Amino acid sequence: MGKTTVRPKDANIVLIGMPAVGKSTIGVLLAKATSRDFIDTDVYIQAREGRSLQEIIDREGLEEFCRIEARHVFSLSCRGKVMATGGSVVYSKEAMKHLGSCGVIVHLTLDLPAIKKRLTNLDSRGVVMAPGKTLDLLYEERLPLYRQYADFTVNCRRKNHEEIVAEIIRMVKTP
Repeated sequence: MGKTTVRPKDANIVLIGMPAVGKSTIGVLLAKATSRDFIDTDVYIQAREGRSLQEIIDREGLEEFCRIEARHVFSLSCRGKVMATGGSVVYSKEAMKHLGSCGVIVHLTLDLPAIKKRLTNLDSRGVVMAPGKTLDLLYEERLPLYRQYADFTVNCRRKNHEEIVAEIIRMVKTP
């Protein structure tokens, strides 16, 4: 996107990417390193809805889940936070526009074999994925969306958490 109009100190740092890429883990560490509050939108949605992501998907369906996710993300009005988003947030142009208007969007990326190795709980994790769709197809579908909305991309392959956090901090600092 590259269109943030928020001053860097006040801008949120918004992490997007595939499930299991490390958005929540990196988000917590990044928040600590930058002395910011941390918001995990998946946790926020579960708390507001009073049920797990998987329960919402199972009972409401994928399209309704995406509407619920977008509504909750859009309701967040905050500055200077680190935010880890659900992997499906990129399906909502409105939610992504909102996140980009008050933050810097960082795409955490990892190759598909590494994601498959990490993603052991696909059936219970609350991943927005149509029945019969493979993780390979989901990856192909979402990767262009992550790229479209990202101000910066960090390849997490062969990097430890501290290296990823340091790279994000370098990227989001003003020139």
